[in-house]
This record gives sequence, C-alpha cells and structure tokens, in this order.
Amino acid sequence: MIVAQGRAVTVIMGFMETFSQKVYAVVRRIPRGSVATYGQVAALAGAPRNARFVGFALHANPEPGVIPCHRVVFRDGSLAPGFAFGGPERQRALLEEEGVAFVPPVDGANAGADGWRVDMDRCRWRA
Repeated sequence: MIVAQGRAVTVIMGFMETFSQKVYAVVRRIPRGSVATYGQVAALAGAPRNARFVGFALHANPEPGVIPCHRVVFRDGSLAPGFAFGGPERQRALLEEEGVAFVPPVDGANAGADGWRVDMDRCRWRA
C-alpha cells in the first residue's frame, strides 16, 4: 500500500488495491473469443458505477498475457484508445486472434477509439 498523508488518501489507496484484485479475478474469467465491458467488470467486482476504476486497474495490469485485459471494451464495443499494452490496434489484433467479430464504425459515435467496434451482440460475455 502507498503511504500518504491523510486518511482519505490511505482509504482510497486501500480500496484501489482490493478492488484491483477483484477486477483481475473477474477479467481472468472472461473466456477466449468473448469480451466484457468496463461497467460489467465493475459490477461483477462488486462496485457497479466504478467502470473508470476498472480502467485504472487494468492499466496497471501486473500480469499482461495472464490477465487478459484486452478482453475489456467500452459498452458500445469500441476499443480503449489508451490500451496500455500496444494501443487499440494491438488490442484489436489480440481479439481477432481469438475469433472476436467486429462491426464497421458509426461516424462520431464511438465511446472509445475510432474505428471498428466489437460485435457486442455476438461476443459479449454472458457472465
């Protein structure tokens, strides 16, 4: 745990450490060829409405390749523009290698990176 002055900072850091472990446990369960949304992972980790914190946790993934953070996408299927392990192009390549289907972009409608989006009807993980 990072020690900082002030109880609020310590509590937040403690929450993030515990929450991150829960996020990693959920993400490990996403099967090959499927994706989950940040919000879905947050809810399964016991903290609905904390999708942004899921992103923080995955950005600090301690085991890339073991914890498949590339399987987490925005709710509309768009990819993370800040994918920590190679950018959205690398994330898409990893997903395509697993058989994840993509659909054409809708002009200006992507929540994340521009470009093709995951076909959420076909590939969303039904946890």
